[in-house]
Amino acid sequence: MSVLMRSLALAAAALAATPAAQAQAYPAKPVRLIVPYPAGGATDFFARTVFTKMSESLGQQVVVENRPGAGTAIGASEVARSTPDGYTLLLGDAGTYAFNPTLYRKLSYDPVKDFAPVSLTGRFALILAVNPAVQTASVKEFVAAAKRSPGNIDYGAPGPGSPIHLAMEFFKQRADIIMTPIPYKGGADAMTDLIGGRISAMFPDIASALPQIRGGKLRALAVASDRRVAALPELPTLGESGYPGFEAWAWQGFVAPAGTPRAVVMKLNTEFARVMADPAIRQRLAESGFEPRTSTPEEFGAYLKSEIAKWAQVIRESRISLD
Repeated sequence: MSVLMRSLALAAAALAATPAAQAQAYPAKPVRLIVPYPAGGATDFFARTVFTKMSESLGQQVVVENRPGAGTAIGASEVARSTPDGYTLLLGDAGTYAFNPTLYRKLSYDPVKDFAPVSLTGRFALILAVNPAVQTASVKEFVAAAKRSPGNIDYGAPGPGSPIHLAMEFFKQRADIIMTPIPYKGGADAMTDLIGGRISAMFPDIASALPQIRGGKLRALAVASDRRVAALPELPTLGESGYPGFEAWAWQGFVAPAGTPRAVVMKLNTEFARVMADPAIRQRLAESGFEPRTSTPEEFGAYLKSEIAKWAQVIRESRISLD
């Protein structure tokens, strides 16, 4: 009996030590970070800026791999099907996690069930901007103009189903106005036409809009954040402009496959937070208009679920579907 008891005690001790051992041993080989967008975009820029630096603290290279397509579903599905060992991660965005479950009737992954949240990574504020030829200097004037001529004001809808597109759909619902969407494959083409006056309005992110606003090529009416942004301190929020609680962000976060050991998730979370505390990294991100963020896995998971619910209502009311 004593031999049996000793064996059981040793087994229990081994099981109790497993999470710590996993955290100490991980990573023992390079880590793949899937970016579900082409190289050169905002998500790719963040990945190569921050996760390359994480290679140093992890002691193993983080290899950024671009897997674009199907509204980020190709890259997300690859990670969802990967072995849950922490060696394949996903850096997705609001579209990947919050919009796609409603935009697609048949989605090849479930953002809640198929992933283990690690951390929010950051966000870009979105700005309601118009071409200077549009005779409105405030949100109030813009809404009044839209109500005087329902459907006569058009707006850029890149994506479709992108944060830029859905922010305007959300605003239309809150303001009870009718506008005409002009679809674009990407935000760059829509921005070109907004500057050129071929469309009237859009919700670009601050990174792409700021130089154009400062150069007088666009007029900013409000920012869709919970507080004013440091880069444009005189610009009111949409909450201050008559729409309390209005928020729309182009946000990002990274996840591992569901079932990844807790110790590995926390190792990634800790090392990510360490890198994000680096002043040089934060400065480089801030210069691009990006607002760095960190969170616990639980905070990210809760935020993800709240965003799915929020945008599901917006998408359904707008009757948008991508399949």
